[in-house]
Amino acid sequence: MHPARIVELLQPFLSPPCHSEPAKAGEESAVLSAAQLECISTYIDILLHWNSRINLTAIRTPEEIVTRHFGESLFAARHLFPKVYPVSSSVSSVLKDFDSEFDFKVAAVRVADLGSGAGFPGVPIKIWSPNIALTLIESNQKKATFLRELARALTLTDINIQNARAETLSASTFDVVTLRAVERLPKVLPVAVTLLSPNGRLALLISSAQAEPTSSALPNLTWDIPIPIPNSQTRILLVGQAEPRI
Repeated sequence: MHPARIVELLQPFLSPPCHSEPAKAGEESAVLSAAQLECISTYIDILLHWNSRINLTAIRTPEEIVTRHFGESLFAARHLFPKVYPVSSSVSSVLKDFDSEFDFKVAAVRVADLGSGAGFPGVPIKIWSPNIALTLIESNQKKATFLRELARALTLTDINIQNARAETLSASTFDVVTLRAVERLPKVLPVAVTLLSPNGRLALLISSAQAEPTSSALPNLTWDIPIPIPNSQTRILLVGQAEPRI
């Protein structure tokens, strides 16, 4: 897909927020670099190729893949990591920052995408914020093989594909755990929480109808106000923060 079309399709997801809190003064839309747009285009090609062999996504058209998968994932990325800077002159900036303060902590953030499947939202978050340490947790062997090929093709570094059930991984390991389109969500949520480090964040891309049952099921997390996903009547981003452990 042509980069200009990708930019056009992603524009609603990368624009300044219009939800409960007003945008900061002078805040602009995020700007993806040419390298990142190329990554997205390559990602789409690989996904469509593999999807003809194994069922990775029911969405088959490139434009829908951009809006439904990349748009939602990058929307979450922007809210989870609003301050992203180039590491060096050889690394493209993901966005124009809205604040003059440099956030050095971004490089140390450990992110796990639980039930990663086709790689959403984990891989787009990594494209958005290249300094994170990303773990993709996928118990299905064929899908895990796809994720390994995808990581190689996109030349992503500091990325770990775990072909395992989340229950078998070490507890209290990750600063951020993401979940999207996971079957049996009520059963998976407690497992996701065990993976969180003290003060870790659980980021859920779910339907609005799932918000109240989810927050009620996990009362030990402090929940932000749900954020509506652009161009959707029902999809939201819901983020909860774990309480510090004494």
